[in-house]
Amino acid sequence: MGKHSRPGPPNQPSRAVPRANADDPLAAYHRRRRPPLDIHRRHRPLHGGGSHLRPDEPRALEEWNGFSYEPAGIAANLANAVRWVNEHTAAADSDGEAA
Repeated sequence: MGKHSRPGPPNQPSRAVPRANADDPLAAYHRRRRPPLDIHRRHRPLHGGGSHLRPDEPRALEEWNGFSYEPAGIAANLANAVRWVNEHTAAADSDGEAA
């Protein structure tokens, strides 16, 4: 096997995108409105740097609105930010759809 035939890192979502529905005239539009890598919620350190550094500092919470990420709040630390991101992911998985 060549070096390019292995899958990507296990901690990243799949980059494979579903094919556009030929019966839906707005399929291309819906595809463009999907967030990058299907990540609907994300967190970033308020003062820059890597997300794993200084886990006790506050995090900016961002949510995808259909066009870009917009501020959704502030988490006190990394653990609370990760909990906020995962609560949306768990709710979407339990509903059987990705919001």
